[in-house]
This record gives sequence, structure tokens and C-alpha cells, in this order.
Amino acid sequence: MRAVTARWVAEAVRGTLAADPEIAVMSVVRDSRESGPGALYVALPGERADGHDFVGEAAQRGAVLHMVSRPVDRPHVLVRDCTEALGFLAAKYLSSLRESGRPTVIGVTGSVGKTTTKDLLSQILPGVVVPVGSYNNEIGLPLTVLRAKETTENLVLEMGANGVGHIAYLCGIAPPDVAVVLAIGSAHLGEYASMDELARTKAEILTGSVDGATAILNADDPRVAAMAVLAERVTTFGIDSGDVRAEELRTEEGRARFVLVSGGERAEVALRLVGRHNVSNALAAAAVALDRDMPISEVAERLSEAHATSPHRMAVVERSDGVTVIDDSYNASPESMRAALDALREMAPRGRTIAVLGEMLEMGEASAGAHEELGCQAARLGLDGLVVVGEGARAAYDAAVREGLQDRAVFVATVDEAARYLDAFLVPGDTVLVKSSHGSGLWELADRLVEVGP
Repeated sequence: MRAVTARWVAEAVRGTLAADPEIAVMSVVRDSRESGPGALYVALPGERADGHDFVGEAAQRGAVLHMVSRPVDRPHVLVRDCTEALGFLAAKYLSSLRESGRPTVIGVTGSVGKTTTKDLLSQILPGVVVPVGSYNNEIGLPLTVLRAKETTENLVLEMGANGVGHIAYLCGIAPPDVAVVLAIGSAHLGEYASMDELARTKAEILTGSVDGATAILNADDPRVAAMAVLAERVTTFGIDSGDVRAEELRTEEGRARFVLVSGGERAEVALRLVGRHNVSNALAAAAVALDRDMPISEVAERLSEAHATSPHRMAVVERSDGVTVIDDSYNASPESMRAALDALREMAPRGRTIAVLGEMLEMGEASAGAHEELGCQAARLGLDGLVVVGEGARAAYDAAVREGLQDRAVFVATVDEAARYLDAFLVPGDTVLVKSSHGSGLWELADRLVEVGP
């Protein structure tokens, strides 16, 4: 972050300053444990704790200013609402950076693939700042903006939504110069009246972009492709069609190889990421890089070198005992579940394939049917083992048994039960996929599986 004064902060957030106005702020944090010399600590309310209770700890660790919604006995800026004020601060800060022509703001949204695309962009683009983890909401996005500096060339922002207007709000803080829409899937469908309403929400990234922004749209998704009417400049990407596309696509042990095509130029790409579905994410990242005037040969080279950097997202670990773990336990939707199961089958053409599946959350009334289809797919693929964890996912187990997987499917209620079962069941040569929504807790099981020694 570029240094700003306490006075500047107070004016930006429309707050009341109770501190030396010339105090220099060098960073912004929401966790008191992350405070250091020159930090502004934002005392956000939380489900389990109130950030105001940790003002003293933040100060001890070096915080020089505190953003609060009630007075404290430390140097502070008093605001009406800390989350709202954090957005004001980020918007003002980004506006000040943009006075020098930098950075280019690249907004990424979609039901699936945001974090993987962000991870790819972090390894392709020069001078780039990207979100930590999945910082894609009204708190995470401003914190990402505030990490940018004068030297930042590209600022990549994930824009998530749990309802109408959420992305529009985020664009009010950081209107994109380049807006990427990946896909409209059924993740979080329980928060929307229909898929069309979900699509309209994702399209807010286009109407919230700066004038003349480039829209990068998935030509393989009809709802996304239809958004082209909302943008002045459009670049499409896709496996089947698009301005930036993949030709001669094939997979080898779950990893895709293809020819990247844009205009009359071509370049070979060999992804290290697992899963054919990551081709679409790679094409989106390539379209951004090409829009930023990077040579196609360099884009292809960097795509081929890129690896998974965020935890619990198709992370492949080969244990010393010969068991391979595919950890994709951070998030789940019907689309990503299907893709992960396909990748499991492609990765293990010889050894046994075992899927450990938990609940897909926030599916609303579509939940039961979605889990049933998941169980049917596991049976169709002929997996060698299926472990379904938790009552919310039981429909997947019932469907798998009904479709003929009864001798190879088990249902357990808890992560501990699943761990005990797998300890006894797994043998060298097995490949096991762990897939669920983060809130179902299977990431804990994935961590335990990865940590198993010889």
C-alpha cells in the first residue's frame, strides 16, 4: 500500500478523526494478529467476536490507527459502519492510484472458476496483485485493492455474489477496466429466484465497468455469451468457439493439452492443472493476457508453467505410500462436482478410483435432485469406491446404490468416520478425490489424508 495520512483516511471514509492527523498508514488489516508497524486496523463485527475487542492487541502489534464504530482509547477514526467505511477507503485509494494511469483493474466473476482463473493470472500477468484465498466480497475486495501500489500494473479482483446487487456494489468500489464472466452455474442457486436472475446478477460486472471496458465472455455458455450486448468491446473465449479458443484438445492422465488460438496466431499449451474443465479457466486467463498485449507465445509458456496456488482446489498430492489424493474440498456445485469426478476417472486409468463426497451447500430446493444426479454419475463412471459424508449429501449415496454401486458405496455421518474407513480401505495405487463445499468440513479430511506418512 502507498502511505497515506490519518487525515486522508478520515476524509476518505467520512469519519471523525481522534488521532494525530499526520500519522502515516502503511497497510490495512482486519485481523489484529496481522497488524504491524504502520497498520490501520479495521474493527469489523463478526459472528463469533467483535473486532473492537482486539483493538489493544492490534496496537501492541504495531497498529497506529484504528477504524471503529464506537470510540476506543487508541488513535482512531470513528465511522458509522466499518464495512461500509472500508469500501469508501478502497474506492478513494484506487481512484488516487488511477490518476497516474495505473493499475488496470481486472474483475472476474462466474459461478465456478474464479479462484483458479485468478491463480492463473497471478502467474501470467506482470506487476500483478491478486486476492488472498477467496477475498471476493465486500470485505475481501477492498482489502485486495488496498494492497496495490503505484507500481502495480494489474489488479485482479474476484467478484462474488450471494444476491442481486452484490457485484454492482463491488464495482462501485473498483469498476473494472477488463470484466471477465466465466460461467453461469448452479452454485448458490438457493439465493436466487432462477438461473436467469443469477445471470443478471453476474452481468452487473459489465454494467459496473468503466466506459470502454473490455468484456471477456465465455462463448461456450449461452447465458454469458448473451451478455455481449451490454459491452462496447467484447472478446470471447471457448473450447468450441470464440476469439480465443482451444484446438486439438486432448487429456493425458487428467491434464489437458491444446493449441491456443487467437486471430491467426497459435501456440501449444500443456496444463499442469488437473481436469479438462480448467481449459476454460486457462482460456479466460489467456484472453485477459492477450488483451493486455502479451505475445501469444509468452502466454502459452506461462500457462504451461502455472500450477495450483490456492489450497483445496484440485491440489494433487502423491503420498509416500503410493496413494494419490486429489483435494478439491474448498467449494462445490453440480458443475464442478461433475468435472472433478471426470478428472478422477481420467487421472487413474489403471489404479482404483475412490470419491469422497460431501454436501453441496446453498442449493436451495435443487439440492436433493443435484445430489441424486451426483450419485448416478458416480455409478455411471464405475468408480471403485464412493464415500458419502453427511446427511446433507445422503441422496448421492442412495442414488449410487440404486444405480448399481451398492457393493462399493458407503455412507458415513462425520469426517472422523470417513477418516477411519479410508485408513483401512486405501492401498498403494489408489487415487482418492475429496470434494465438497467448504462449509461441510471435508477440507479437514483432505488435510488428514495428505498428512498420512509412509
